[in-house]
Amino acid sequence: MPPNTTASSGQQPGKSGRKKGRKARLVVLVLVLAIIGGIAYGAYWSISTVRASFPQTKGSITLEGLSGPVDVKRDGNGIPQIYAASPEDLFMAQGFVQAQDRFYEMDVRRHMTSGRLSEMFGASQVKNDEFLRTLGWDRVAQEEYDKKLSASTKKYLQAYAKGVNAYLKGKDAEDISLEYAALGFTNDYKPTEWTPVDSVSWLKAMAWDLRGNMQDEIDRALMASRLGPKQIKDLYPDYPYSRNKAIITEGQYSALTKSFEASGGSSGTGTSAGTTGSTGSTGTSTGTTGTRGTKGTTRTTGATGGSGSTGSGSGLQGQLMGLHDVMENLPTAVGVNGNGIGSNSWVVAGKYTITGKPLLANDPHLSASLPSVWYQMGLHCRAVSSSCPYDVTGYTFAGMPGVVIGHNQTIAWGMTNSGVDVTDLYLEKLSGDGYLRDNKTVPFKSREETIKVTGGASKTIVVRETNNGPLLSDRDDELVKVGKKAQVNSAAPDRGDGYAIALKWTALEPGTTMDSVFAIDRAKNWSDFRAAAALFDVPSQNLIYADTGDNIGYTLPGRIPARAKNDDGSVPAPGWDSRYDWTGYLKQDELPYEYNPKRGYIVTANQAVVDPDKYPYTLTTDWGYGTRSQRITDLIQSKIDGGGKISTEDLRQMQLDSSSEIAKLLVPKLLKIDIGDKDVRQAQKLLEGWDYTQDADSAAAAYFNAVWRNILKLAFGNKLPKELRVKGQCLWVAPADNTGPVDEAKPVRECGERDADQAQPDGGDRWFEVVRTLVDQPDSDWWKTPASGTRPKADNRDELFKRAMIDARWELTAKLGKDIDTWSWGRLHRLFLKNQTLGTDGPGFLKYVLNRGPWKLSGGEATVNASGWNAAGGYGVVWVPSMRMVVNLADLDKSRWINLTGASGHAFSAHYTDQTDMWAKGELLSWSFSANAVDKSTSDTLVLKP
Repeated sequence: MPPNTTASSGQQPGKSGRKKGRKARLVVLVLVLAIIGGIAYGAYWSISTVRASFPQTKGSITLEGLSGPVDVKRDGNGIPQIYAASPEDLFMAQGFVQAQDRFYEMDVRRHMTSGRLSEMFGASQVKNDEFLRTLGWDRVAQEEYDKKLSASTKKYLQAYAKGVNAYLKGKDAEDISLEYAALGFTNDYKPTEWTPVDSVSWLKAMAWDLRGNMQDEIDRALMASRLGPKQIKDLYPDYPYSRNKAIITEGQYSALTKSFEASGGSSGTGTSAGTTGSTGSTGTSTGTTGTRGTKGTTRTTGATGGSGSTGSGSGLQGQLMGLHDVMENLPTAVGVNGNGIGSNSWVVAGKYTITGKPLLANDPHLSASLPSVWYQMGLHCRAVSSSCPYDVTGYTFAGMPGVVIGHNQTIAWGMTNSGVDVTDLYLEKLSGDGYLRDNKTVPFKSREETIKVTGGASKTIVVRETNNGPLLSDRDDELVKVGKKAQVNSAAPDRGDGYAIALKWTALEPGTTMDSVFAIDRAKNWSDFRAAAALFDVPSQNLIYADTGDNIGYTLPGRIPARAKNDDGSVPAPGWDSRYDWTGYLKQDELPYEYNPKRGYIVTANQAVVDPDKYPYTLTTDWGYGTRSQRITDLIQSKIDGGGKISTEDLRQMQLDSSSEIAKLLVPKLLKIDIGDKDVRQAQKLLEGWDYTQDADSAAAAYFNAVWRNILKLAFGNKLPKELRVKGQCLWVAPADNTGPVDEAKPVRECGERDADQAQPDGGDRWFEVVRTLVDQPDSDWWKTPASGTRPKADNRDELFKRAMIDARWELTAKLGKDIDTWSWGRLHRLFLKNQTLGTDGPGFLKYVLNRGPWKLSGGEATVNASGWNAAGGYGVVWVPSMRMVVNLADLDKSRWINLTGASGHAFSAHYTDQTDMWAKGELLSWSFSANAVDKSTSDTLVLKP
């Protein structure tokens, strides 16, 4: 029997939602009339088809399995606050409510994490499923659930699943979401029951998209086909520690505090990890720590060619490009497939705030998706006690219980991706039914996987694993081929039919991150928080902290591998040599943290965690370069130096800062270029007096970013191998190992092979640093480029800059018109929100139904207001601040928040994208927390009854 309802089904907008509700009804009517008119396969969808999936938000519903009544209070934006008497009822209600708003999104996610997309979308997804089955996320999640998670966590996961299934009970697919009605035209897919493992698997997808430097590892190896070691080093400059400060400057790590201080570090005011009660038995690492890679070590045997190379050349290039292609085609979970992801989070102590208590800000930068990856929610025990300890609010993932980022009654926390290197690619020498390992053949660990395909025949694949992990190269025909001309050194095994590629990744081992989510949600102080963070295995995140007692802190959790001395994880390693094995994991008390630093604030924005001169372990060789973090630091410090106190509004304004650091470096030089062409000179004048702010209405920002894009293309992009350049971009390029102009006697024509939003140079802050390093070398070969048509050649920096200014002028003339008075950055830099399945690959009318936009955005790449774009591919927005929040620890009801889209995943709900306009303007919503504040903001109340 379906749940018993005592109020009519359908959305009932409250006080602040009535106008939006009327607008939505009008849009639905237009949609239905269009469909009746014969659009969308000529099918007839009644108005009930469109509205049937809208959630009931008033009255009452009886749910079997509850032990007591649960109140679901929604505000004018449809954001729910749930009140229950027990944790089981609380998380059961969370599952029910999230399914009401987002079940289709949840269903797609679980099919992705389990490698079952073909069951929903047919044969087009078989390749993706093959790759996902090879990774085996759901298998690891099942083992995690069976063997690693605590009894209470399992109980909460079961309750959550029970709530989701209570929503599904008795419903046909088309009653759940409009997308199912659309799928019904092509297949007979029906949703199945939710399981606890479906929730745990989502953490693996999140970890995949936040996996660290795997793409850089691939790119460096691919570069070796055309560039020499020094040229590659030019494109991966050292982190500028003296200019862009690391996160930790006053912190410590227990086991090695003395050596830290001896090297010039300060112990700060925090207690050591070993005395906070946060580590020890709660640590998640297994195995021995062994010998760890240290600062300055580099892999001497690998895949980049040159001395000690084990696999450079055409064969490896083909394998790595094939691997990139497979990864690029995977649906994204939260990011741009591990590339370009960043975030901002910072906390300011009470001595520098207006309120006298900390303020904490967070805005994770992820792929733009519709609906947003985040779901805002509050989870409240009616009476907080040891038996019901939850009173928490913030951002959740639909499909997973608990709150991921937010605050409870005493602490607040935020996250940014640490970028720590937790993946390594290994070259494997195959031999018969096994692989070579220290001169012996070892049998594969193998399993069969059967992929069911809606509307087609099932397909069975064999997944093979080495001691290092699954063979990713089995999942693409090209990856199976061997490089006939691959160069190897004398120590490498005979290539025979070539080398395969295996992935070693911390997330492929069962862990306790789900335990951590619940532990953080109920933490009361720094000690509780550190203990909870120690359980956060994957993905490794920068966690910042503040509490109502005026304490602030930072900790780096995660299962972080310890590598051998000759290995820094920067390029693929030889799997046949056990000397390149991971030697264990860093212990929790060996990871850096900071508590109440004297400077009074902590900033994390994907910069280096710690200066390697003050820390003995290699966490990664591929940090973000600190452009955003240093800008935030400068904004905070300037306020402090001016004697002012920092407010919630100040933090909001900082989140919107769109100053271009690369423009500050280059514009003075660009203005000195002698331009003869009057039209180009007219564009150059836009830069005179420009304040470097990338507002949506700025013509100067539009022109500068076009110049920047063309500088990158001329100096670097045209010289990169085809595997990194934009797909379809065909060039006569210089021969390998030459960054200067094309040798016209021996030009080589190559066409790019990478999608526009993944190509290089992407223009991020690594490229800021590349150009900053080279800009004082005006005669560097990188600045040389050949003539093209009527465009002159360049033999030095200023000539290339002039060429880029000319090219940019005519590029924008083509895109925006000749009249520069009509130019604006927002006309180039637009955000389109797309439904991640049918909104990208469905028929045109369905895209119109499900997608929204465009929005003209301020901000840009490597700015605090990080609306990212890929300079190789164009100006469109590819990743965004996926949400923004500012938590006020003096009065939690004065905290503020916003989401990219809205609470609802239902097209034409009033809450589908009702927050997006505010988000685009940088505005924030009120964030009610206390019972009184929630009651005042409540529009609709639904009672769930046992």
